[in-house]
Amino acid sequence: MLEEFKAFALKGNMIDMAVAVIIGGAFNGLITSLVENVVMPALSLITGKIDFSNMFLALNGEHYATLEAAKEQTSVVAYGLFVTQLINFLIMAFVVFLVIRQLNKLYKKPAPPAEPTEKECPYCKTKIAIAATRCPHCTSILSDEIQKEAAAALTDK
Repeated sequence: MLEEFKAFALKGNMIDMAVAVIIGGAFNGLITSLVENVVMPALSLITGKIDFSNMFLALNGEHYATLEAAKEQTSVVAYGLFVTQLINFLIMAFVVFLVIRQLNKLYKKPAPPAEPTEKECPYCKTKIAIAATRCPHCTSILSDEIQKEAAAALTDK
């Protein structure tokens, strides 16, 4: 079992996963900073300078000036922080979507060419159905097997 784990870890799976976690953590910090320092202040300007970090509901029914003061006295529902995290998540999901979309474009394989539906009659050069065994225009027999059977039938008589 130890040998299997060593093979798994050294094969690159573990290293790739570790790199992904480190980059993901750094990316999360970047997006969190973007939301807290750019998006939320811009959103508060649009909504009339509402401070989302201090939007909460104290469960004892009293009003408190700050979220910290309310947390010292009672349980709170900090819906403003939830809105911030929701925007953070939506931005993160959108950025991941854009990255995956670009990767899919890079790795997209071209579609295989469509199977032909027509062929050319070797005698009259008109387009006919690919499954045709006799040309509807010049009435020539197109299949080698059918031609051999017809020739054999003629020689038998």
